[in-house]
Amino acid sequence: MAIQKKATTKAAMVTKILSREKGATLLEMSKATGWQLHSCRAFLTGLRKKAGILKEQRSDGSLSYRIEPAAHQSMPIDAAIAQ
Repeated sequence: MAIQKKATTKAAMVTKILSREKGATLLEMSKATGWQLHSCRAFLTGLRKKAGILKEQRSDGSLSYRIEPAAHQSMPIDAAIAQ
């Protein structure tokens, strides 16, 4: 009997890269998921209602988003997405 690996959802991929110390830009989210930029923005809007999202300016001038550490620890992201 073959063991099936659980498929990684696009939402899980985005939350993983948003959890990085440097966060992720819209372009990075788009490349990771294949989503268009407006879809990435919509996902961030939904996630903003459930978890804290920080928006930061990088040294190269691009905007990055990341999950606020306190919000990340108080509620598992998978639970936040499912709500």
